[in-house]
Amino acid sequence: MNFLKPIRIDSWPRAILHLDGDGFFASVEQAIHPELKGKPVITGVERGIVAAASYEAKARGVKRGVPLSEVKKLCPDCVMLPSDYESYSLFSKKMFAIMREFTPLVEEYSIDEAFADLTGLRRLHHGSYPMIAEKIKKEVERSLGITVSVGVSLSKSIAKLGSKFRKPSGFTPVPGRSIHLLLDRTPLEKVWGIGPNTTAYLQKMGLRTALDFVNLPLDVVQKRLGKIGAELWQELRGDSIYKVSTDSKETYQSIGKSKTFSPPSSDLDYVTAQLLRNLESACIKARRYDLVAQRIAVYLRHHNDFTHTGTQAILSRPTIATLELTPIARDLVKQLVRPGVLYRTTGVVLTDLQRAGHLQFGLFEDPLRVLKVENASEAIDEINEQYGKHTISVGDGLSLKGRPRGKNDAQPFRLDNLLEGETLRRHLALPLSGIKV
Repeated sequence: MNFLKPIRIDSWPRAILHLDGDGFFASVEQAIHPELKGKPVITGVERGIVAAASYEAKARGVKRGVPLSEVKKLCPDCVMLPSDYESYSLFSKKMFAIMREFTPLVEEYSIDEAFADLTGLRRLHHGSYPMIAEKIKKEVERSLGITVSVGVSLSKSIAKLGSKFRKPSGFTPVPGRSIHLLLDRTPLEKVWGIGPNTTAYLQKMGLRTALDFVNLPLDVVQKRLGKIGAELWQELRGDSIYKVSTDSKETYQSIGKSKTFSPPSSDLDYVTAQLLRNLESACIKARRYDLVAQRIAVYLRHHNDFTHTGTQAILSRPTIATLELTPIARDLVKQLVRPGVLYRTTGVVLTDLQRAGHLQFGLFEDPLRVLKVENASEAIDEINEQYGKHTISVGDGLSLKGRPRGKNDAQPFRLDNLLEGETLRRHLALPLSGIKV
C-alpha cells in the first residue's frame, strides 16, 4: 500500500454534519407499520415506478425509477405501497427538530437530509464532535424508528461523502488529518458537485479519484473548471466554503403542485377533483408567503405515452383566493380532458407571483364580495392548519372519497392500522419522540 501524504494536519478546526435518511420513504412505512419490518418494501405505486425502496428490496436488485412490472420480476413478494407524503413530511419535521435540540444551525437540504454546524458545541454537550454527531444519529433512530447515515467533517462536501460512505445506518467521522484517506477511496463520480460531463472531462486528464482532483494545483483547477470548480477543490481539502444556511425561502417566482394517482382515469369529475386538490395546496403555500398570482396554468399527463397537455389563463386581477381560482381551473381542465383518454397526473402552476398589497378592483367587480372570499380563504387555512390539510376543501373533492384504488395500493395497511389520534388525511399522534413541530 502506497503511503498517502495528509492534506492537512489539524483535526477539528470546525465540525459540519450531514445526516441522510436511509431509503427514507420506505423506512417511514416500516416505522409506521412494524409488520413490514424486514420485508422488501417500495413506494410510488401511484406513479407506476419505484419512488423509494427499502434495503431489503435493494438487496433483490430493486432500484429507484424501476417500473413496477420489473419489480414483480425481481422481487415477487415485494410490498408495493402508494406514497404517503404527509407522513413523510411529518417524520422529516421531527427529524430536523431533533437535530435542532443539539444545534440551532441546521440547514434542511431536502425532505430526508440536512446539514448542521456543530462548531463550538463540545463544552455544551460534554464531548467531542464525533460524539455529538453520533448522539444525534442515535436519537433520530431511537425516536423515529428509522435508520440514518451520518458524516461529520470540516466542510459540507466531505461530510456528505462521509454520510454516503457506509450506508445504511453508517457513521463516518472524518477529521482533517484523515481527509485524504476518504478522498482516495472516493471515485470522481461520487463527489457532490461533479456531474457526468465533468467526470468524463477529468478522467481524460488522467484523474480517477477525489484525491487526484484535490492534488491538482489550484490555478489549474481555476483555469479548467472556473470559480465553482475552485470552490469544490477547497471544500474537499477541508476549507468550509459552503456555509450552513438556516435561511428559509421567503419568495417564489412560481408555485406548482402536481399529483400522480392510481388507477388512471378518464372521468372528467375525478380528474377535475384531483386538479383542484393541487390548486388548494398551491394557494395555501402562496398565502403562507403573502403572494398573489396573475396567471394560472394547468396540465395533465397521459397514461399511455406519458406526454403532457396544458393550458393557462391570465387573471384580470392578481389573487390567491381558492374560491376565485376554482371556477377558472375547472374551465381550463374541461378544455383539456378528452373522452376515453386515460390521465395519470394533474398539475397546477401559479405564476407571475407578486407581493399581496392594495387590491385594484375591476370596474364591474363587487369589492365586498372579493373581500369576503379572501376572508373565507384565511378562515379555511386556519381550520386546516389545526385539523389537517384539506379538512375543508372545495366540493369537487368529495368524489375522491371512497374512490376505488389500484390493486397494488395495499390500502389495508392504511385503513386497518391507523394509530391512536390519526386520520386518513394526517397522522397526528405517532408514538414517536413527542417533539413539537
